[in-house]
Amino acid sequence: MEKRIVFATGNEGKMREVRMILRDFGVPVLSLREAGIRADIEENGTTFEENARIKVCAIERRAGQIVLADDSGLEIDCLNKEPGVYSSRYMGEETSYDIKNKKILERLADVPEDKRTARFVCVIAAALPDGRVLTARGAMEGRIGYEIAGENGFGYDPIFYLPQYGCTSAQISPELKNQISHRGIALRVMKEELKKIWDKENCFYENTDCQ
Repeated sequence: MEKRIVFATGNEGKMREVRMILRDFGVPVLSLREAGIRADIEENGTTFEENARIKVCAIERRAGQIVLADDSGLEIDCLNKEPGVYSSRYMGEETSYDIKNKKILERLADVPEDKRTARFVCVIAAALPDGRVLTARGAMEGRIGYEIAGENGFGYDPIFYLPQYGCTSAQISPELKNQISHRGIALRVMKEELKKIWDKENCFYENTDCQ
């Protein structure tokens, strides 16, 4: 079977980032749709780690390949780290991020700059041929800005302000974002782990961690 990686997402913005970071891996990186997998996975974990493992274990049984999945979100300190693991479901999954971002800005309207600290968090999980499920975590620190700005990102990027660059994460280049982002950090850690086992011949999955 041809070696490939299936990344458990249908988010095209996320897939662009993933492919850029893993492009030197030398194997195709497929989304769920490209792999012909349809899945309705209940993400009922209470942490990013739990949700990433839930997704990767659900897809691993159908993919027959190395599978990666992530769970990521925005933590805002003055909102008790909301929306956190519920970031994609905040105000409803069908609600546009433009509306979500405006709502967050409204909630923080009277919050001073030094209290607007926030971070993007990402946990990548990988189901491996030897039965292990590995996880890697990355975070990108910043603040919630005062307005929606930028066209390069997706999700909450247009309100996530990076003081060291003087702009939001939707205003920096994709190349820079992949260097400093939560997903970029977690993926590079995971990539190094995968390189250690990639040359080993794939075996049948007996994934005790996913049972």
